[in-house]
Amino acid sequence: MESIQNQKYGLGTAALGRPQYINVRQESNKNIDLASFKAQGLEVLEKAYQLGVRYFDTAPGYGLAEQLLFDWLKTKDDSTIQIATKWGYTYVANFNPDALVHEIKEHSVTKLNEQWSISKDFLPNLKVYQIHSATLETGVLKNEAVLNRLAYLKNEFNIQIGITTTGLNQTEVIKKALDVTIDDKQLFDAFQVTYNILDQSLNTIKTDLNSQNKTIILKEALANGRLLKNHNFSHYADLYKVLEELSYKYRVGIDAIALKFCEQTINNSLVLSGASTIEHLKANLKIESFKLSNTDIEELKDFKIKPTNYWNERKQLNWN
Repeated sequence: MESIQNQKYGLGTAALGRPQYINVRQESNKNIDLASFKAQGLEVLEKAYQLGVRYFDTAPGYGLAEQLLFDWLKTKDDSTIQIATKWGYTYVANFNPDALVHEIKEHSVTKLNEQWSISKDFLPNLKVYQIHSATLETGVLKNEAVLNRLAYLKNEFNIQIGITTTGLNQTEVIKKALDVTIDDKQLFDAFQVTYNILDQSLNTIKTDLNSQNKTIILKEALANGRLLKNHNFSHYADLYKVLEELSYKYRVGIDAIALKFCEQTINNSLVLSGASTIEHLKANLKIESFKLSNTDIEELKDFKIKPTNYWNERKQLNWN
């Protein structure tokens, strides 16, 4: 399979494709003009490219995101652009900020084939195809029809097959995925995992992933906005103080500190920015301008919390 190990960072497109996401957000996104929203998304993609980003992560569940990326990719003739997309979620909110349901999950071979029929248009730039939020509950890691179909796509199109993980038992899901074999060969090559200063559970399995030469993609580096100072999360006051000190020390935003922590603590990983504006994108990409000291890293590591607490708190966050 083609490697993406030469990439250190990429751009996730969830916030470019739909106005609402589970997040801590200060500004309101209630009144969305879709034409302007799409134009802004295209501008962010182009600026990311100009700033050196070559890895772009998307999904059908991200509203306009796949189509946005399709449209932008047509303006490029660059084989170094690497696309990762997913299957398993369908966006159903229709850009209604008051929607009660934003997405529907379905890990069937029918849904896989339906979404692949569209996502395949990213070829030859498509490098990673992922099960969107693989869990034990859906049984997708035991679904022979799905697994055999993914193995066919892997071999036929020379792409990496991966999973994305979310939730309390994400390390258990990764272990199960590592055990999946088709014709005595491991099926899964790439693992997109929630990892940040608060949830460091990936550390318990990172050695296994690295030793097996798996692609590790890190998402939600800002813990859905919880790492940015907010009066609703006063129990993180000590962490906010340290982040502010490091921000001042390195002359970058807290977002860059959080992203850099991820990059430096998980070897051979690719860190996703979830920026939705050029301003935020530029701030995120300042991760290239500095390196945290060992002392800084150890201090930040001490702020990890129990995965149970992390995910219980995340469940309380709203779609904003």
